[in-house]
Amino acid sequence: MTAPTASADLPHLPGAPVDIRLVVTDMDGTLLDDAGNPPRRLRRTVARLRERGVLFSPASGRQYATLARLFEGFDDGMVFIAENGTQVVRDGVELASDPLAPAVAARLVRTVRRLADDGTDVGVVVCGKRHAYTERTDAAFLAKVEQYYVAHRNVADATAVDDEINKIAIFGFAPAARTIAPALTEFTSTHRVVVSSEHWVDVMNRTADKGTALRRVQRELGITPAQTLVFGDYLNDLEMLDAAEWSFAMANAHPDVLARARHVAPSNNEDGVLRTIERLLALPGE
Repeated sequence: MTAPTASADLPHLPGAPVDIRLVVTDMDGTLLDDAGNPPRRLRRTVARLRERGVLFSPASGRQYATLARLFEGFDDGMVFIAENGTQVVRDGVELASDPLAPAVAARLVRTVRRLADDGTDVGVVVCGKRHAYTERTDAAFLAKVEQYYVAHRNVADATAVDDEINKIAIFGFAPAARTIAPALTEFTSTHRVVVSSEHWVDVMNRTADKGTALRRVQRELGITPAQTLVFGDYLNDLEMLDAAEWSFAMANAHPDVLARARHVAPSNNEDGVLRTIERLLALPGE
């Protein structure tokens, strides 16, 4: 693959509108700014895309309930790729899911408990379809959880929840690649263990990722990779970038993401997603 083009002004992109039918964007570090806020003109841009027959799809490690709340009121027809691709929902109807086996989820919970007992400041989130479940109840940990999981419950025993489990998410207050990922090596040969941000690690079935979910959406809607525009910033976005010819890493992205994408968009704090959409599809900007 050729090196990605990088410029805040996107000078190397075509001047004429591109035939895009599907726009897929990660949320944290990509569409949202560092304070977690969406761009001011997001609703207007989504409406203009819809008028052009272009589908807008959030793709995130966040749960479906959290994504639905963020886009409440202008989510008609949106395909939500939630929980890092383990659940796909459109207009409230689940299109696909890839749940973990309960025994695997329980093993992961016990692994995180041992990690905490050994002194690592860490907590586990069992990501069910109805709710996310946690055992830790301290305010500092729950503040991190509630940012991504609005449908959330504390439970005494997270190995015994009565729910289908999309994935296990693990948060650590120290860098996750150094403190959490090494403790999960027993799962790496059978499951997908991905450092999804500086402080989070997600564990899913080996068949689950954002790219697999996106390819399924493309097949069902008859949309090609050449008609797909994708934005991402972190390691859980890599497979999704591979599913689109118009793949953009944010300027603030992880180095591996910058190397994998075909192009570079301005950073998440510069409205990079919307500026790139407006340029490629010749939509009015500010």
